[in-house]
Amino acid sequence: MSVDGRNRPQEPLGIDDLVDRVRAGYTRISPEEAAAAAGEGALLVDIRYAALRERDGLIPGALVVERNELEWRLDPRGSHRAPEAVSHDLRIVIICNEGYASSLAVASLHQLGLHRATDLTGGFQAWRTAGLPVTPGQPTAP
Repeated sequence: MSVDGRNRPQEPLGIDDLVDRVRAGYTRISPEEAAAAAGEGALLVDIRYAALRERDGLIPGALVVERNELEWRLDPRGSHRAPEAVSHDLRIVIICNEGYASSLAVASLHQLGLHRATDLTGGFQAWRTAGLPVTPGQPTAP
């Protein structure tokens, strides 16, 4: 509110500032931490689009969910949930290509009550650079 008591629009927030603000609300994890979390039962979720998965490969055991379906697939109360989406307490690690889109996805999941969601710093590219397991991508059917 302004000094005169009227509501006025806030200054637009740039995407870099938005990502910084979102990331301040949770702790991101490294590729090695993500691999350890998966070993302890965390759900790795790959939100990269098909062309990137085909080109660069897949993380073994990761659930592939296109970004535009993410909330519907991970909401434990949702009508279109993935079988893995069993609880709001599930630890989820979101993986995009380089670690940017995943941060915004985590913010959305937090709004759904998935409070243990986080993302992989550096995304799939950091996972691969760390020498963690990757399987070849499979071409999608036309």
